Amino acid sequence: MTKADLIEAVAEGAELSKRQAGEVVDMILDEIRSALSKGEKVALTPFGSFVVRARKAREGRNPLTGEKIKIAARKVPAFVAGKGLKEAVGGARAAKKAPAKKAPAKKGKKR
Repeated sequence: MTKADLIEAVAEGAELSKRQAGEVVDMILDEIRSALSKGEKVALTPFGSFVVRARKAREGRNPLTGEKIKIAARKVPAFVAGKGLKEAVGGARAAKKAPAKKAPAKKGKKR
């Protein structure tokens, strides 16, 4: 789905013009972008959450020359899927099966 597809779906669902729906979608995206730039978490329950994660500085390599380079620390946006989205995409999660317990070793008679 593209942004244009989303705008069309919002326009049909809310009985708005495509222009009005486009403005609504743009406002929502701008608010999410603004909150993330302030370091805030954006939670859309049960869909998921947009968060900001900090990446540590690290050492990398230039793929062409193999030369070591320093990669600076930075903040990156991330999305964490919520329970409702996970269930919609992957179905119900099967209960984890507990590992079988081993029977205690039998004590043999000493001779």
